[in-house]
Amino acid sequence: QVQLVESGGGLVQAGGSLRLSCAASGRTFSRYGMAWFRQAPGKEREFVAAIGWTRGTTYFTDYADSVKGRFTISRDNAKNTVYLQMNRLKPEDTAVYYCAAGPQLSTVVADYVYWGQGTQVTVSS
Repeated sequence: QVQLVESGGGLVQAGGSLRLSCAASGRTFSRYGMAWFRQAPGKEREFVAAIGWTRGTTYFTDYADSVKGRFTISRDNAKNTVYLQMNRLKPEDTAVYYCAAGPQLSTVVADYVYWGQGTQVTVSS
């Protein structure tokens, strides 16, 4: 069982930055693929970024095309935490952002077993 708690959301102007954090419970955190999804009002939940487990010192990552070059996902297994650094934010990034944990690196909502409660990110123009 894994519990996820997101933090770091808020209101920011376009072009600004935010860093989201997701704190996870459980001793097997390092074995999970971790991801961020987001959901805007009236829209389906969509993939943002994912990070897998390590092979040596290498983490495998994947990003949605809409955030490549602006967002960076990272994890600290010692702290059981995954981060999403969001730079050059745009109004269309406004959404509730959710942290998720699953057995593999995936961009698909259904592949993730555990979900946080979400944190609101609002980008003003």
